[in-house]
Amino acid sequence: MKKYLSAFIALAAIMGLSACGEKQWSVSGNIDGAKGENLVLETSDNGWWYPIDTTTIDNNGDFEMSQAPKGYPDIYRLSFNGKKLYFPIDSIESISVKASAANFDADYKLSGSAAAAQMTAVDSLINAAVRANGEAAIATDSLLKRNIANIIIADPASVVSYYIINKKVGKTSLYSPLNKADLRIIGAVANAYDVQRPNDPRTGYLKNLFLANRQTTPQAVQAENADTMYITETPILDLSLSDYTGKTHSLQEVAQKGNVVVLNFTLYAAEQSPAFNVELARIYEKRKNAGFEIFQVSADPDEFQWKQTAKNLPWITVYNPPTTGAANLMKYNIVALPATFIINRKGELVERVDDITKLDSALNKYM
Repeated sequence: MKKYLSAFIALAAIMGLSACGEKQWSVSGNIDGAKGENLVLETSDNGWWYPIDTTTIDNNGDFEMSQAPKGYPDIYRLSFNGKKLYFPIDSIESISVKASAANFDADYKLSGSAAAAQMTAVDSLINAAVRANGEAAIATDSLLKRNIANIIIADPASVVSYYIINKKVGKTSLYSPLNKADLRIIGAVANAYDVQRPNDPRTGYLKNLFLANRQTTPQAVQAENADTMYITETPILDLSLSDYTGKTHSLQEVAQKGNVVVLNFTLYAAEQSPAFNVELARIYEKRKNAGFEIFQVSADPDEFQWKQTAKNLPWITVYNPPTTGAANLMKYNIVALPATFIINRKGELVERVDDITKLDSALNKYM
């Protein structure tokens, strides 16, 4: 064993020398009560984890390690006395870890990037649920799954979404491909990776995971190699949500008035949201007197900030609160926001338009 460790440390040193001068990412921090202990940095290849660096935690509990980026976002982990702590790396950021030796894999905080903060939030939700109900209850904890699904829906192509759908607590998978509702979430992530990260080495795995467990249904026409849902003429699924004044609006009732309706799911906090709404406003102003309506659903986490925007918009703006979770979004197979649909005068969902610049011309077919 000592011979193996010596060889590994020598190899790590050689790798470190070869990386001199290159831009690197780093992970550093403090592990309370761990002075003098070994800490191992690990990476994975198709689920097989192996060490790439090791360090000795100093007398203050501090440590630091660095590596060259892989060229795509990935998940790494720190191994300490048989316990594992996972963290994301996108490019050349510096991730900070605050943990304790006694509770290394359950009581920690990551910082340094938005993905690191998200992963901390995910694991905090999971650990709280485990403390409350035990590991075996994780797979059926509807509140936990709703909260975490909101994180996935906000950015299904993120490395955190990949982490979530592969997360196990003990021997229990958080998302099982054998569960119909879970498989829809897995499909959303697989589709987002296929569209946004076609060259990511995880994309093929995600697609195969979904397709191997999918049951073909007549309601969806599947693309040859992806889980893309093409809308045919189909009755709409109702959404009943409140606007900023507290008034409830039903999508079905709005659609039954004989107008052409644009159904839009959005996040007002997103960077592209103002420009997106400017284009919607142009379309609304042009068509509002010709039997036209917009039904906009916001999934923003901050209701107060949502209200500040919603009250200034002339169309129907309703709020999908975090307590509702992603159920309403999953009704429409939302894999990323914004997402926009057209409902014709018969109250049928007839088209999905992903490019806002093409929405106005698409509406010409139904007005």
